[in-house]
Amino acid sequence: MAEAKDKGEEQAGGKPEGAANAPEGAAGAEGAARPTRQPRVRAGRVIPFGIVHIRATFNNTIISISDAKGGVVAWSTSGRAGFKGSRKSTAFAASVVAQEAARQAVSRGMQEVEVRVQGPGAGRESAIRALQSAGLNISMIKDVTPMPHNGCRPRKRRRV
Repeated sequence: MAEAKDKGEEQAGGKPEGAANAPEGAAGAEGAARPTRQPRVRAGRVIPFGIVHIRATFNNTIISISDAKGGVVAWSTSGRAGFKGSRKSTAFAASVVAQEAARQAVSRGMQEVEVRVQGPGAGRESAIRALQSAGLNISMIKDVTPMPHNGCRPRKRRRV
C-alpha cells in the first residue's frame, strides 16, 4: 500500500524519497535535470554559392538571396530601404536594395551567385550592376518572367 502511495505522490508532482534533500537544480542519479535549450546559431554557416531572385514590378523591387536549396539567406525591398510611393519603383532604389542584400550575403561568406530576374520593372539592370559592385561574382543571369502561352480566355461575343 505504501508503494501505491509513493507512486501517487510522484504522479501528483511530489518528490521521490531519494530526492527529498537534493536541491531543485541538482542532477542526481535518479532525476536528471532537463538541459537548457541552446538557441540555434545561423550566422556561423558559410554559404559560398547562392541564387539571387530579383522581382522588379512597376511599384516595387524585391531582392532575396537564397542558398542552393532555396533557404533565404538575405533579403531587402525598396520599402525597407526607406523609399516611399513612386520612388520605390526607380532604378536607384533597386540598386540601393541590391547593395544592401548583397552586403548581408557577403557577410555570411557568399562569393558566387546565379541571378534570376522576374518582372517588367525599371530596376532590373541596375540591381544586377549593384550586385557586381558589392563583390559578388555572377555566374548566370536568367529571366524567369512568366509568359502566357495563349493568353486569357476572351470575353463572350456581344449580341445586338
